[in-house]
Amino acid sequence: MKPAKEIRVGNIIMVDAKPFIVLRSDVNGSSRTGFTYKWKMKNLLTNAPLENVFRGDDKFDVVVLDKKPVTYSYFADPLYVFMDEEYNQYEIEEENLGDAINYLKDGMECEAVFYDGKAISVELPITIARQVIYTEPAVKGNTSGNVMKEAKLENAIESKQFTIQVPLFVNQDDVIEIDTRTAEYKKVVRN
Repeated sequence: MKPAKEIRVGNIIMVDAKPFIVLRSDVNGSSRTGFTYKWKMKNLLTNAPLENVFRGDDKFDVVVLDKKPVTYSYFADPLYVFMDEEYNQYEIEEENLGDAINYLKDGMECEAVFYDGKAISVELPITIARQVIYTEPAVKGNTSGNVMKEAKLENAIESKQFTIQVPLFVNQDDVIEIDTRTAEYKKVVRN
């Protein structure tokens, strides 16, 4: 058990027997009156947001989640199925995947995050390479400054195709590198 004053952003704690990740922490008060901690949290099982205020001496169980390398296998409506190296399959609901759903591709390697023996989400590599399946051609003369255009990326689920902003020189069928944390273009990998 850790007191609230030792909990940091990114820690996973138990609140009312449910696991929450601390997304933001604001501290108020003084040493004479005591500190309060206003936390913005997200339930790891349901993705439901929660804001709450705690005293500095409130105690919480800090949870360490297990992670295991897996590969994306297939979509079994409404679940996404991942498989580990021992061919164990893990089903994860769409709402628990978050932004990872935009980058899924058959055979893609990622890490499954487990809570209490159940896969609850996946973590992607920081950068991935994806092919541009559609983008408008660059217009001659439209090159002053840092001009960007939309590019549609390849994805395992056609209904979930994702677009990002890319520089004008990126063409259809180029393979580009993307930062999965910010959904930003990094560079062209090959033409």
